[in-house]
Amino acid sequence: MRPSTLRALKRAAELTRQNRLTEAVLIAEPVILAADSYEGDEILRWLADHVTDFTVETDKEIP
Repeated sequence: MRPSTLRALKRAAELTRQNRLTEAVLIAEPVILAADSYEGDEILRWLADHVTDFTVETDKEIP
């Protein structure tokens, strides 16, 4: 996965935890839609592996 895609997903997770879902979607959607099939598969795996990144409220950023 491209570093820019990973950064966008992490930022979207952070915004989601802050209840800023609209902003999270605005950041994540373009990179998801631009992904080729290989990167799309990586995104799906990352999302499945990091579901709690989107649901756990915390003041700390996820590395």
